[in-house]
Amino acid sequence: MNSELLIKARDISFRSKKRYILDSVSFELYRGQITTIIGPNGAGKSTLTSIVNGLLQAHNGSIERADNLRIGYLPQKVYVNPLMPLTVIRLMQLTQAVSESEVDQALSQTEVLHLRRRQVQSLSEGELKRVLLARTTLGKPDLIVLDEPTAGVDITGEVKMYELIGEFRNRLNCAVLLVSHNLHLVMSKTDQVLCLNQHLCCSGLPESVSQHPEYLALFGGQTAPSLAVYTHHHDHVHDVTGHQHD
Repeated sequence: MNSELLIKARDISFRSKKRYILDSVSFELYRGQITTIIGPNGAGKSTLTSIVNGLLQAHNGSIERADNLRIGYLPQKVYVNPLMPLTVIRLMQLTQAVSESEVDQALSQTEVLHLRRRQVQSLSEGELKRVLLARTTLGKPDLIVLDEPTAGVDITGEVKMYELIGEFRNRLNCAVLLVSHNLHLVMSKTDQVLCLNQHLCCSGLPESVSQHPEYLALFGGQTAPSLAVYTHHHDHVHDVTGHQHD
């Protein structure tokens, strides 16, 4: 792994109806690094990930991306029209030209190759999340952005998902930016934590962030086994191409 800078965000601000969703947020993402965003409801986590991957434009500040940066993206909620026949392999090939062998390799990595001919509408939440996680790895991305990748998944599936994310980071030598509601489950996999509440309250190693006064003020001094547990409010969904729907 190396320390190539992929994203440099400086004083990112975003407003909605004259209210700041994000206020002067700065951070950097490096190749080979896993960065986890935590924060309470309405903290701006999903907005920040959308700005990083280019789906939203910041109102103030700047974001510099490495040349020819390839990004794989998994939104928290994905909308699939139940009336539209769509197999897993077809979903994997939407918006990008990839061979069936590339699709099979990606699905194998998340242990769902056996689902390749299934209709997407018939998948469980956990199965769909693994398929979509596999999809983010197509094209060998430099950065994978994951918004609550384990939402709706049971605890066993959640642990497995985080293991897979760590494996992808190592195999692809990419950066990972993810929103998580269970910091203690990703503690050993996370290199940097961004504690967000409109502004960047604190950032750094998980161990140091968990002892920071602003973190403790947000989460009530919870002990390590229950770090950063909150219910994430998400009032929109994305279609399979990543576009947002209210």
